[in-house]
Amino acid sequence: ENADPRRTAFLLHKQWTLYSVTPLYRFSNTRLRDYARLLSAFIAAEKQKGLAVEIGVELDIKVAVSSLPDLKGSDQDQAAILVQLSLRSPASSKNSEEKLIWLGWFCCVSGDDLSENVPEDFTCLPLFLANGAESYTSIVGSWFQKTFDCCFRRLAISPLNLSWMAAMWTGCKVDKTTSAMELVFSVPCLPQPLDISYAIHPEDAKALWDTVQKTPGEITQEEVDVFMDCLYSHFHRHFKIHLSATKLVKVSTAIASAHCDGIIKFLQSQYLTGVLMLLTELAISQIQ
Repeated sequence: ENADPRRTAFLLHKQWTLYSVTPLYRFSNTRLRDYARLLSAFIAAEKQKGLAVEIGVELDIKVAVSSLPDLKGSDQDQAAILVQLSLRSPASSKNSEEKLIWLGWFCCVSGDDLSENVPEDFTCLPLFLANGAESYTSIVGSWFQKTFDCCFRRLAISPLNLSWMAAMWTGCKVDKTTSAMELVFSVPCLPQPLDISYAIHPEDAKALWDTVQKTPGEITQEEVDVFMDCLYSHFHRHFKIHLSATKLVKVSTAIASAHCDGIIKFLQSQYLTGVLMLLTELAISQIQ
């Protein structure tokens, strides 16, 4: 893993909403400070219902745009871009502490296939993750779309991809963990929503996966299907409920948790780029 745990620790244990982003036109890593000033003015104008705001004037929301060079899967990947919004009290002094109110970042981890197929003027950062109020996500997304002629779309995670995550993350080694692997299923065609939570001890889940996986380091669809079928059979034996008739909506493990609505939480720094590689692949598939 390339990510430096000390520089990426702030990304852990937060709830991130996922988006796919088409390539950015004429984006430059050398102009990040300029982008921060322009975005700051745009946010202020939006908050004042469209009234023009002079660029460079002290605003109550401070914008910082910076690079996260550690979050790359290959040399061809663009460095991740972090956008931070901080609240600054007008009455406070310049040296007072600012309150971070919103975070968003673009990344591309092992997205070589996409990067090789776009013109030179475009920058490929297909995965965007946001933490904070949706109103700020909308404003920031709007500025990037207008400035770089790109398009944002919410990135959902299918039950099939969730089952892959359950299998892959179960097979990962973690030094210390007592958290169970939890699968949440939604029961369809009911007047009221009903979810079924299925918790499995991490050592039991790992032992099952070890019996299913034929080649360490490689995963096939057949292995994922067998793994999930075994879990379904065990649940049916105890509760007489066919989970195959429900919809898998959430997976939680010691590595990460993911929801079908496109919500993710990273829990282990050593597997951060590995999870981002999978999410980048999902984002690229939605763009294409």
